[in-house]
Amino acid sequence: MPFVGLPQLKAHMTDRLTIALAQINPIVGDIDANVALIEDARAQAQELGSDLVMTGELVVSGYPPEDLVLKSSFLDSIHNAVSGLAKLTADGGPGLLVSAPWIEDGHLYNAALVLDGGKIKAVVPKYALPNYGVFDEKRLFTPGGKPGAVNFRGIKLGIMTCEDMWVPEVSSALMRDGAEALLVLNGSPFEMDKPHTRLDLARARVRETGLALVYVNLVGGQDELVFDGASFVLDATGEVRVHLPSFQPQVTAANFVWENDTLTPEYGAVTYPLEDDEAIYKALVLGLRDYVNKNYFPGVMIGMSGGIDSALSAAIATDALGAERVHCVMMPSPYTSQDSLEDASEAAKLLGCKLDTISIEPAMAAFDGMLKEQFVQHGADTTEENIQARSRGLILMAMSNKFGYMVLSTGNKSEMSVGYATLYGDMCGGYNVLKDVYKTRVYSLCKWRNSHYCDNLLGPDGRVVPERILTKAPSAELKPDQTDQDTLPPYADLDDMLYCLIEKEESVADIATRGYELEIVEKVWRMLDRAEYKRRQASPGVKISSRAFGRDRRYPLTNGFSS
Repeated sequence: MPFVGLPQLKAHMTDRLTIALAQINPIVGDIDANVALIEDARAQAQELGSDLVMTGELVVSGYPPEDLVLKSSFLDSIHNAVSGLAKLTADGGPGLLVSAPWIEDGHLYNAALVLDGGKIKAVVPKYALPNYGVFDEKRLFTPGGKPGAVNFRGIKLGIMTCEDMWVPEVSSALMRDGAEALLVLNGSPFEMDKPHTRLDLARARVRETGLALVYVNLVGGQDELVFDGASFVLDATGEVRVHLPSFQPQVTAANFVWENDTLTPEYGAVTYPLEDDEAIYKALVLGLRDYVNKNYFPGVMIGMSGGIDSALSAAIATDALGAERVHCVMMPSPYTSQDSLEDASEAAKLLGCKLDTISIEPAMAAFDGMLKEQFVQHGADTTEENIQARSRGLILMAMSNKFGYMVLSTGNKSEMSVGYATLYGDMCGGYNVLKDVYKTRVYSLCKWRNSHYCDNLLGPDGRVVPERILTKAPSAELKPDQTDQDTLPPYADLDDMLYCLIEKEESVADIATRGYELEIVEKVWRMLDRAEYKRRQASPGVKISSRAFGRDRRYPLTNGFSS
């Protein structure tokens, strides 16, 4: 094994150790900016009297760097950046435990690096490379062998990277090699209920080894992923001694002392992970905020319908960016109700956003005239409905081109699942914050936001979604007296069926045993299957579930399976 740490030293050479947990929000590919964040975290850690600053997975490159690691120039820049960080530690201050794509002996590794005394003291490659869902690290990296403990200033540390904590053999190997604490660098994206899974796995490793564990996660949005932070420290019994907040950068020091020959963390600040709607809402806010800001968009453009999806999208956008960066556009047709006009206006007013109104009636008349000869022997159908949606998409994209604001599409997961959306119409946009949010969850998020507020939201306190939007029947308003339930089952039933089909991959027959008519389940399954071509052309959006559309769920466009 070519990766070695410091020479073996006598245990307990120091009577205490202070580790700064640096929960950092990097930008993939912006190495200089990421190094600056690490340097700032080290300066904060030095003020806290820390011996070691511990960061998240691939913090130098940003995570996941994907095919950037195939560029030799990118890897050269990484090497130079890490060498510079190593030199920084020559001042006698805190050492650094960072992570980067790293070439050693001709192999590319996802590696943790210990920097101290002005040098790179140890390189610890990631052993367990995930190859499921959004992860495809086996395609890019070489797996490392089972790591050995690394001596850092007289204390033997068992260093693991993310997935290494998911498998017991890594921590067991470190324990056998004399590790006195486990340190886990993570790039673990947010999913509903995942914080509990992480904590359970960490406690399992603690039980198996009898060692305290430090878990540091990234924070921030990267394309469709959101990293929620929520870093923590467990003692050798699995008790939480330190827990950092979710969804915000922070540097916190954890003090370790020897108790009964065991390196034990002292009690520190504990902020437990957020639950349910609050966690999801803040994940959506952070995901949108970072996508817009890291891609340097001045703001977002939202087509307002007077319905719940656009109202929630506007609320999230305002909380993420501030009202001055959110431009709403109402585009009524002859089928738009007075209620919808009033509700869209009230929603924008509650948020403090700019609202323009542009009628699509002239566009509808123009298309009717242009296509009259071709359509003369064909009655009106969904074609004319889709022309309305595409006219709105054209208006939004024109305004986006003119003013530079990114169009935010507003379709939810229920609609995207069954294709209840118009390609090149209401699906137009650069990002979709509700892409992985089922319709029933849309309602609960609106109700949560109407009654909750916190400091890191940039929108107003109080109600932000008009009450009538929460109570009226959902409708696309593309023809007279239309409601969603003309085409779809009630959303509570639809979402349950979709969850079973998508997240659980259950069969139609099994889902029917939950009390649904077999014909209805088959219809939903066919709609889900046939809408794959639309989803392939949809904009990216925040992932909050274990089976988001995209890299989590990859079905063929041409698909003859029928059961």
